[in-house]
Amino acid sequence: MKLELTYTDFCSQLNGKAEGVPYSDLIQEVVYDTRKINPSAGLVFFALTGPFRQGESYISAAYEKGVRVFVVHQVPVNKWSDASFIVVKDTLAALQLLAKNYRNNLQYPILAIAGSLGKTTVKEWLYHLLAGKLEVFRSPKSYNSQLGVALSLLQLPKKADLAIIEVAATKPGEMNILADILRPTHGILTNVLSSHANEFSDFIQYSQEICSLFQGVQWLITPEEMESVAQLSVKTISIQPNALDALIPFQDENSILQSKIAIAAAQEWTTIEEERIKSLPQLAMRLETFEGNDGSLIINDTYTLDKEAFKSSLSYQLSIAGSKRRIVLIGLSAEQLVKKDDIQELCQQFGVDEVHFLQQEEELTLSLKNAVVLVKGARFMQRVANRLKWKQHKTQLSYNLSALKHNLNQFKNSLNAETSMLAMVKAQSYGAGLTTMAQFLEKQGIHYFGVAYSDEGKELRKSGIKTPILVMNAEEEGMETCVEYDLEPAIYDFNQLDELLKVLIAQEKTAFPIHIKLDTGMKRLGFYPDQVQQLIEVLAAQPEVLVKSVYSHLAEAEDQESTFTAKQIAQFEEICKQFESYLSYPFLRHILNSEGIAHYPNAQFDMVRIGIGLFGLSSDRLMEQRLKPVIDWTSSISQVKMIHPGESVGYGRTFIAQKEMRIAIIPIGYADGFKRSLSNGVGAVFIDNQRCPVVGRVCMDMIMVDLGELKIHSNTKVEIIGSNQSLTQFAKDCHTIPYEILTSISPRVHRSYSEEE
Repeated sequence: MKLELTYTDFCSQLNGKAEGVPYSDLIQEVVYDTRKINPSAGLVFFALTGPFRQGESYISAAYEKGVRVFVVHQVPVNKWSDASFIVVKDTLAALQLLAKNYRNNLQYPILAIAGSLGKTTVKEWLYHLLAGKLEVFRSPKSYNSQLGVALSLLQLPKKADLAIIEVAATKPGEMNILADILRPTHGILTNVLSSHANEFSDFIQYSQEICSLFQGVQWLITPEEMESVAQLSVKTISIQPNALDALIPFQDENSILQSKIAIAAAQEWTTIEEERIKSLPQLAMRLETFEGNDGSLIINDTYTLDKEAFKSSLSYQLSIAGSKRRIVLIGLSAEQLVKKDDIQELCQQFGVDEVHFLQQEEELTLSLKNAVVLVKGARFMQRVANRLKWKQHKTQLSYNLSALKHNLNQFKNSLNAETSMLAMVKAQSYGAGLTTMAQFLEKQGIHYFGVAYSDEGKELRKSGIKTPILVMNAEEEGMETCVEYDLEPAIYDFNQLDELLKVLIAQEKTAFPIHIKLDTGMKRLGFYPDQVQQLIEVLAAQPEVLVKSVYSHLAEAEDQESTFTAKQIAQFEEICKQFESYLSYPFLRHILNSEGIAHYPNAQFDMVRIGIGLFGLSSDRLMEQRLKPVIDWTSSISQVKMIHPGESVGYGRTFIAQKEMRIAIIPIGYADGFKRSLSNGVGAVFIDNQRCPVVGRVCMDMIMVDLGELKIHSNTKVEIIGSNQSLTQFAKDCHTIPYEILTSISPRVHRSYSEEE
């Protein structure tokens, strides 16, 4: 969609003040993320402010990509002689106002979908049911936030039969803003769950907030009666038994309900062909990203091939590719061949390096080395994506990066605005993948990374990471690596400092950044307080180094009322004052980890270090309620067997059946990270939401579990960690902590990553 506004009209719509050189061409497209800018005429960059960044700091990068019009809350010092600036009080509010004005000129219906869960699924399935029969457009992926809804509106065409927009509100007052912008004509409410009401005073306030979006709609589809809905005085359509329900191709309760909602909505617009229901796509792998063969990164986005969704996928590929080649693999059915020219044109617009169209059963002979590969198209492309996986293992570990981003922002929101954040990515980012996690966190604007060893930092630099990296266990053998790859070592004793100085002097380096580690009671690495004065004197005499930070580590941050912790913090503060009195330049101070952020916010100083908290874990009850789980560890049943009374199961015959029973053999064992201590009923998995205890001993590569009364067969999904069994509970059953579980899941377990905006 092109805005096609004159510069004067554009300024007027934003209520902005124009500065700099007036732009002579038409304003055509809004951009806000410099990584996703595809140079073209008429771009305007909105300098948005987020938890980790100021949009104005990215103006230079946008300018280098050809942008000449900028919406800002203040004009930068470097105005650029040919740039146009529109000054507004709030850049996000200005973008929302632009979207509101655009929406006011649209004459076709807008269907809003809101709720706690299932919004994206219902939206995509409804689109699947209606596409081809009506001219339907919908918001891309999960563009449902204050920013996302505005962007979704601005991408809508001027003429259509229907637009489907996904909407979310996470804080009080947000839905009123979105309702004013969107003004939906019809609505779907998927559900309202108390577990999502943490940012509200109570569940009633949360439900009223969600339902306020639908005031004035012509009809609202909802699966259940709610008091907040009844107060709206709008026509409601409840989900009723339908003859078409038998065609739904899913077995789980959530998918069936979401399918029914989509079917009910579709029937309000047109008649539905049975084949459309039978072919509802499995969306669980939507925009799944995983490691591929030859060091490639695979984006599996095979669920749809319409133009707007494809543009969104290409934009995502561009944002994560860095210096890697971008390859697009397209599978077209006979009916989709008419899209080939449009697909090639889009790929050309986004500067894709290679585009390949594949036919069913065609062998892939391409080199994918050092490439980011987007797989799109017909259903058979799902098999292509599977063949590209680096590891083939039924046991999978999935990371929800959207949940991780949410957790990051929850911790950030509990800090002062000026406090920086260091993300710990040591030990392969707690098993999640060193470079993958660092690249994602760098996109969020994290200020620092922390690694254990210089080799980890080297790997990050080689993957294109630019963010400063603190090496916490900077061994003497790795000092040259630190210098070569611009890594910042933690200095914790004099011998180690001396080794670094030798390297720096030999290379004629000065003002090389270092971090001073203090031991205030942990009794691990670090200078003792009585060594600080001597250290300061050495540093003062060595121009080769510059202190970037002084830090320490709390021994029992999980205890909110620890007198030991209070002494550590007080001692740390005194030592920092000692450094301040001698150093002629500022430095960062940090002592808090994830638990410390929750329990000791008054000691946040200049920076905090977040690690396990990213994965949704905290011993603080209030903080944990605000966090979301990040990982799902699953497998599937290899075989089901009948066991008769008196028969044994597993090594050592430690389990003897007392009755007829059915067991499932699952391809996961202690070599994968499923601890041997979980043998003989100590541990369990969940199948079809039912707890199935381990029978016999855990083997290296397999476990056997009791199916009880379940009537299931091989290839059924198995949950190890997920909605039924949390990471915390699994760790308790193993008599260990979540850290050990995360870092001990074997590399042979396939990792995948999903992200929705």
